[in-house]
Parts: sequence; C-alpha cells; structure tokens
Amino acid sequence: MPEGPTIVLMKEDLQKFVGEKVTEVSGSEVPEISKVNGEILREIKTFGKQTYLIFDTIIFKIHLMMFGSYSLYKRKDIDTLRLGLTFKDDGMYFYTCVVKIVDESLLLKINWEADIMSRKWNPEKTEQTLKTASKMMICDALMNQDIFSGVGNIIKNEALFRTGIHPESLIGNLPEKKLKEVIAEARNYGFDFKKWKKANVLSKHFQIYHQKKCPICGLEVIKKDTGKSKRTSFFCENDQKLY
Repeated sequence: MPEGPTIVLMKEDLQKFVGEKVTEVSGSEVPEISKVNGEILREIKTFGKQTYLIFDTIIFKIHLMMFGSYSLYKRKDIDTLRLGLTFKDDGMYFYTCVVKIVDESLLLKINWEADIMSRKWNPEKTEQTLKTASKMMICDALMNQDIFSGVGNIIKNEALFRTGIHPESLIGNLPEKKLKEVIAEARNYGFDFKKWKKANVLSKHFQIYHQKKCPICGLEVIKKDTGKSKRTSFFCENDQKLY
C-alpha cells in the first residue's frame, strides 16, 4: 500500500493540472450525473494515503489501497481504469483503486494536524493523543491513520529501529523522551522516504524492513506479526528495547 510520502509525490506530479479544464472523462467510477467534464481543477489536497481532487461542483476522493496506481497518460496494458481525467495536455488516470465522491463538509472534518507530511503536523497534539492510549502497542499506534496519517509499514518499522524501540512496547511504558523521539522520527523518516523514493533508491536505505541481519549488531532480524492489526514487524531484539 502506498504510504504518505508516495501520495505527496503523486500530488507533485498532478499539480500541473491545477487551473486546467477537463476535456474528457473516463473510467468505471465516474457517476452518470457527473458534470465534471468542462470544469476546472481548483485544488489537490492529500491527507495521509488519500487524495482529494477538488472541482467547483464535485470532489473526488482517491485511495490507491494495496495495488492502486496512476499515470499521466492512459495505459493500454491495464483494464482497471477507475477514473481518467483528460486536460489540454495529457491527463491523470487512476487504476485498481477506490474512487468516491465526497461532500465539501468532509474536508472540514479532517484533522490535518495528524498528517506526518503536512506543514500543519502537530507533534505536541500527537503526544497528547498517545498518552491517552497507554495500553496500546506502539506498532498499532504508528499504523493508526487517525494518529499518524500517512505512516505505513515501512515507516513504522524504520522509525522504531531508528529510535531503538521494540514494536510491541506499550505506549504507557515508554519514557517521555522515547515517546517524543518516535513521534519525531515518524515524520523525519517520511521525508527521507520521499527523497529516496523520488531518486528511486528507497529500498537501498532500508535498515530493518525486510532485512536479514541487524546493521548494528549483526544478529538475525525477527519477522513477526505484531499488535492487534497483525501487521508484519521487523526488529532486532538486541537493539530495540521492549518497554
């Protein structure tokens, strides 16, 4: 599943169409009553793993889910086009994803401060939220999109390794310094992820995710489904402390 940094990169690719008029609409998720053809794309917003295409009379919410993708031209090798918007020059096309039409009121309800990639990110508010969930495992908290919007399994594992925290540690047991560290590293790694993804070298920088040996001590990396979500964690029992 694409993580927040990947969605931000997608937005950067699509940004050139803002202010342009739609000349053609296609895809299986386009409603028959839609009048988006001829409308101008006013704005693109992202929140975590979700993208919002904002027009005057309609807002598309796009979630790439596990296997979704996009392109700036209509691909003939994929037959799962959900939404295609053609502009004067090229267009944006979304495949194997979930496309929904949402009301503007939804955007007003979004907690933008929870998005690790946003300038509105609020680490102090995140810390306050975590302190009310003392019995939650930190691995579950990092994957909770209401708390760390945009964090996926890569960021979760790498941020925990950077901070030396075992994924099954309970939030209430973490020293305040460690809690602040993991909050900061979730965002820091998000921007490193974006930089490396853009340069097509992301996997070369993995320290713990899908690795065999710990880069610090050389011991075998543990692979285990952790937390209530049962998402796969990679960790070193020697260099990541269980709190």
